[in-house]
Amino acid sequence: MRVMLADDAVLFREGLARILTDGGFTVTGQAGDGPTLIDLVRADPPDAAVIDLRMPPGHAAEGLEAAAAIRAIAPGVGLMLLSQYVEVHHALRLMTEFDGGVGYLLKDRVSDLGSFGADVRKVAGGETVIDPELVTRLVARRRARDPLEGLTERERRVLALMAQGLSNTAVAGDLHLAVKTVEAHVGSIFTKLGLVQHDREHRRVLAVLTFLRA
Repeated sequence: MRVMLADDAVLFREGLARILTDGGFTVTGQAGDGPTLIDLVRADPPDAAVIDLRMPPGHAAEGLEAAAAIRAIAPGVGLMLLSQYVEVHHALRLMTEFDGGVGYLLKDRVSDLGSFGADVRKVAGGETVIDPELVTRLVARRRARDPLEGLTERERRVLALMAQGLSNTAVAGDLHLAVKTVEAHVGSIFTKLGLVQHDREHRRVLAVLTFLRA
């Protein structure tokens, strides 16, 4: 399998080339920046390109921009982005804007030749590879962002009916519960959503808004 590499850290790039060569890959080109890599790919498209996320001139997301350019000129090239740290916003862009054949790994994964080589082959074959640390971050972020995570199924149902404008009495009738039971559920919802305002009706509005935004 033919691969090209792009990383402005020469020692890392050369070490990566050796690792891939030892793993049975043929390294057909190396670059220290995005534009050079794009020119290499345009001249002789490889099966995959392993690209550092941050490269000159700005050390921001040049690797991602290079990946986008490569996908435009050579759609069949697998794109493996490497990063020193997990950068969720860049990773999400890679996963959402590219239709398969992409990967996002932390640089320290390279030391596991067997796993890294397999991941590069997956990307070249059109699969998507995501670093386990990124998955952990995304799950944590999802939990942090979902304010309804701590509600029980019954509390979610009560809140959904509240969002429809039903009073506690109407909710009780709909769910065949005692009004006091519904009031207990509503109080629990307020507590779990962190709505501690003294104005009860204001809390009710805030709870409904939280439900609608979730």
